[in-house]
Amino acid sequence: MTAQTWPFEPYKIKMVEPLPVTTRARREEALRDAGWNLFGLRAGDVTIDLLTDSGTAAMSHHQWAALLGGDETYAGARSWTRFERTVQEIFGFRHVIPTHQGRAAERILFAALVQERESEVVPSNAHFDTTKGNLELLGRRAKDFPISEARDPSTRAPFKGDADLTAVEEQIRDGKVPFVMLTVTNNAGGGQPVSMANIRGMGELARAYGIPFVIDACRFAENASFIRQREPGYADVAIPEIVREMFAQADAITMSAKKDGLANIGGFICVNDDEVATRVKQLCIAGEGYPTYGGLAGRDLDAIAVGLREVLDEDYLRHRVGTTAAFVEALAARGVPVLLPPGGHAAYLDARMFLPHLPWDHYPAQTLVDEIYLEGGVRGSELGTVTFGMDSTTGVERPATWELVRLALPRRVYTRSHLEYVIETVAAVHDRREAVRGLRITSQPRVMRNFTSRFAPVAQAEALDPLEPPTRKFATRSARD
Repeated sequence: MTAQTWPFEPYKIKMVEPLPVTTRARREEALRDAGWNLFGLRAGDVTIDLLTDSGTAAMSHHQWAALLGGDETYAGARSWTRFERTVQEIFGFRHVIPTHQGRAAERILFAALVQERESEVVPSNAHFDTTKGNLELLGRRAKDFPISEARDPSTRAPFKGDADLTAVEEQIRDGKVPFVMLTVTNNAGGGQPVSMANIRGMGELARAYGIPFVIDACRFAENASFIRQREPGYADVAIPEIVREMFAQADAITMSAKKDGLANIGGFICVNDDEVATRVKQLCIAGEGYPTYGGLAGRDLDAIAVGLREVLDEDYLRHRVGTTAAFVEALAARGVPVLLPPGGHAAYLDARMFLPHLPWDHYPAQTLVDEIYLEGGVRGSELGTVTFGMDSTTGVERPATWELVRLALPRRVYTRSHLEYVIETVAAVHDRREAVRGLRITSQPRVMRNFTSRFAPVAQAEALDPLEPPTRKFATRSARD
């Protein structure tokens, strides 16, 4: 295993917040109350929170200062002008429409793109949970086309986030494709980067067939950093130039500023087409707010504008990507099965290899994420069959492509000693892995079920209904209707 140096933080700590330290007995009680779903936990019951890197960053002193200059004018505020100028300079699009977060950007842009098209399938390298859910709520299918190397967690291919362009083209030829997507980095597939060649290839493919190309841009700076590190010809290209080249290939983007915007809330849509922009703005007014604030306070727009520039700093990116790599390699050195090579924002544990004795419908990743919490109060997230295995249009459940536990690193929040504690916690679960038993679902919604489903240990769940496992039921009224 390659040794990885832990990089030093290119910042100093100016304010601290105490961490809750709990007992095993309290964690067991909290997990039962939450229905074995870590989304249901209270913050006070979590010691190290790696559930997500979305909206959990520590803002800089420049961002906090920018908040005080926020202009809360309803339409055309000075904060909006600063925000719009920053986004246009970085991403290169004509139209910028703010939203309260990334999933709102998805909902609005998708509705604008599919409303006049008879369509069925939206291809991507891999859709994340809200992306998939928003498409399904519009009656469309989100279909993933990862490259073959991405399906093996142990391979160290440099750009495992790439899409299989040949398979995408075959899907387009089958018809009824309203647009194509890429997510950078590929969150559902392990935070893996997408190469510039693949981004360019997807853009050329979309133009050849006359359909829009959309990029989910939420970790754009991390992706640009990997392009500079790994793709021939980019070693001496500045990060902002790589970013502009990435998005010059696309027709539109959705962005959660809660990731590489280094902010606690916010998102935006960028498009070049005037007609699409008009539809997006109308939908924004109906559901988010006037298009110069999009559901955000002026101070939030200012904080995002500062964060988008800070995230392009090479010292920041060196620390961000280097810390994740050191974390992942340290877990691997302890024998923990992890997805390789390290991605940009998280360690992804391979739950199938970690718990090989559990069948897919006992949800190994959900089981593992619960066990890690019970062991040390560390909260991660399931990215496996619970999140991606249900086809909401048919109600059929299948094992997901990947069965992963994501330990996402909030930006500028935890130190090396915190992550070493997480490593020890995961290793302790790995040592007792053969004794771990699985879970069954006892209630679930039809769409985006990972957020609100409830579980029980297999023996308890089957005692409720041994002839018809609760996994096969939908508990919501909409599902019955």
